[in-house]
Amino acid sequence: MERRYHNILIFLVISISVLLLCQAIGLWVNNTIPQNTTLELSRFVHFTHLRNFGGVFGLAQGSGWLFGLISIGLLLCVTAYLIINPILERHEYVCFGFVVGGGASNIADRLIYGSVIDFIDIQQIPLWNYVFNTADVMIHIGIWPLLIISFVLNKTASSQYTDGN
Repeated sequence: MERRYHNILIFLVISISVLLLCQAIGLWVNNTIPQNTTLELSRFVHFTHLRNFGGVFGLAQGSGWLFGLISIGLLLCVTAYLIINPILERHEYVCFGFVVGGGASNIADRLIYGSVIDFIDIQQIPLWNYVFNTADVMIHIGIWPLLIISFVLNKTASSQYTDGN
């Protein structure tokens, strides 16, 4: 039981740290780079201050409130899952900490600014013209290891069953 509380504490510390980091960077972008302008860091990386009033990849512009509500519901469900489920591994708490912190930052942007502050603009990638933010990066930092570990563990577990163990 003590291990579980320790894992929940790890989840909370990561979530809050990610939220604060993403909000600090967003505040810097908002105060430093005028909206709809670009700061060229290199040929490949630009900081382009845009506002997303919609959802992922800029879908459904003007419906940010709906994506905010859905996000709040999802983050509450993930948090409840972590608190209620007694048999989770530490990596799940860590990864979900990044996901919840990043998601909470995008929600905070919607509440504070009425839109999400996007600014990371990667150039020279064919068929890619999306601008995203630190919170989106944090969400990916959490999701991808969860998916990869899940596939590896499922493959290992299924091979044990097929080996007759």
